[in-house]
Amino acid sequence: MKEIRGTSNRYLFIDLTNQAWRVHQASADDLKNFLGGKGLALKIYYDLCKDRLAEIDPLGPDNLLIFANGVLLTTGAPCSARFEVLTRSPLTGYMVASSCGGPFGEACKTAGWDGVIVAGRAEKPVVVRFDDREVVFEDAGDLWGAGTRRTQEELLKSPKDGAAVIGPAGENQVLYANICSGHRFAGRGGVGAVMGAKHLKALVARGKEYRFVPVDREKFARTLKKAKAHIRRSPFTQGLKAYGTNMNTRFGIDSGYTPVRNFRDRYHPRTEETTGEVMARRYNTRHSTCRYCSVLCGHKGMYPDGKMRVVSEYETTGMFGSNIGNFDTDRIGVWNEAMNDLGMDTISAGGTIAWAMEAGEKGLRQTELSFDHHDNIGQILEDIACRRGEGAELADGTKRLSEKYGGKAFAMHTKGLEFAAYDPRGCWGHGLSYAVHNKGGCHLGSYLVSLEVLLGYMPPLTTLGKASWVVFCEDVFAGINSLQTCLFTALSIMTEPVVPKYLPKAMLNVATIVFPKISQSLMNWSVYADFFSAITGIPMNQWQFKKAGERITKLERYMNVRMGQTPGEDTLPDRFTKEAVTKYPVASAVPIARMVRQYYRIRKYDPQTAGPSEKDLRRLGIAV
Repeated sequence: MKEIRGTSNRYLFIDLTNQAWRVHQASADDLKNFLGGKGLALKIYYDLCKDRLAEIDPLGPDNLLIFANGVLLTTGAPCSARFEVLTRSPLTGYMVASSCGGPFGEACKTAGWDGVIVAGRAEKPVVVRFDDREVVFEDAGDLWGAGTRRTQEELLKSPKDGAAVIGPAGENQVLYANICSGHRFAGRGGVGAVMGAKHLKALVARGKEYRFVPVDREKFARTLKKAKAHIRRSPFTQGLKAYGTNMNTRFGIDSGYTPVRNFRDRYHPRTEETTGEVMARRYNTRHSTCRYCSVLCGHKGMYPDGKMRVVSEYETTGMFGSNIGNFDTDRIGVWNEAMNDLGMDTISAGGTIAWAMEAGEKGLRQTELSFDHHDNIGQILEDIACRRGEGAELADGTKRLSEKYGGKAFAMHTKGLEFAAYDPRGCWGHGLSYAVHNKGGCHLGSYLVSLEVLLGYMPPLTTLGKASWVVFCEDVFAGINSLQTCLFTALSIMTEPVVPKYLPKAMLNVATIVFPKISQSLMNWSVYADFFSAITGIPMNQWQFKKAGERITKLERYMNVRMGQTPGEDTLPDRFTKEAVTKYPVASAVPIARMVRQYYRIRKYDPQTAGPSEKDLRRLGIAV
């Protein structure tokens, strides 16, 4: 096996139209400034498309689909077996990046590639196989229409192989179709629809030709030991190990962020039937995780029908549980399995179905979907994936449906991306993150619910300090996403210092909102900068790492503005801002306009354009 110190910076550029390929070499400066993974993929997209950003059709041949590996991949760093898929989203019209913990990334990297850039459109469905020397284009006609499970079973011919595939939803360009690798998914924003529009059924990498070693092995070993220790002793990690992400259900019930009937309400007594504790007992769960995982949030278990299934994540449980009036977790498990095989995002699917149920109640649109009856959900999911019957419309998502039929006030999305299962009336900072995140309604933009509720570091129902924390977390998380390690590691590593860990919660609550900058400086994310510098040999401290995250965030925002984003899209639907009274005992309406103004001021965004100034971009070294 050949050895590479640091990273190769080599990307495989595949032209589907001409069935040709070449090497795209990224620069060392771009690696330093954008950290690899998502950040470097974004810079590559910008460099190759900056003269035509506004004209690119997300489902057209000119759109690029980039698979990017991080510098941590294959090193054994915690939770680092991840890759990113980046493109212009057909759901939102803006840039989208979605992370996946499947085996394709490792196979691709150990084939000698830091990523794959896919351009053009094949005349007929194809599978593209590659290793370190050769690219082969194979007819995929026999697999077109197959689910993600069968596709991988037929394509993976060796333990050295790893695949990224789409199901029928991607083939039929469902706007929230995902990409599957193993039993993990690049789920959000319709990346699978872009892959389907290119007639690309699968990418298959044959790896294990190269091994990547850190430039500074001793520093890497020290950093690895520290990171594992922080993660191991974190209470947050212990909760995830025990109950998976469904531990969030208990927090949601207690704090009022569980979505009920299309986010109409924030409490239902039967939500108790869907907690992580209940599901762990019912299914006798065990761990089913990504490689190199130290958090162990993924679980599987035995269902009453005698079948072993992956237990749905919290977001899926919430969106297909209380959000559609269903409290049968057995059904959620079956639907989750079906959506995974069909290749569609469970969050957007659940949000779209819930909107359709409410629109039907209000007489805006004819539908057989209802909050009180769920026997037809399995069929409607197949119809969405195949774009037939009512599913043909539901495949376009909530935003387009509400523009056609009305009901924008209860269309639960930002910028076209449906919200995950966190009602921001229970966590105002998280609502701000929904509103302003470049990707749209993504819960992982800054994941402020973790500090507001899960860790209890700050009071959730205040605007004080929230804009500062969203900016801070966006920048640090953009860096972590570009290393391609799991964000769950951050909630263990960044909170390890003595002050945030041991300061009484009452004092911490005051400090975080009154003195946010000081509080942020007492956190420690140097582990990530140390990992980067140990592997690449490029010196970096935690503040330079954060600045790289800022650079990534603002380049993405600038590209979105070029693609048509306006200030009016940085907001929340009326349900969150005007409907304060719900069945949860504490009334709450999110004062989003005030927080957005604060966010713009800290970001130095122009309120007329929603984006950074050319001067600010030049400060960050971004040529416009």
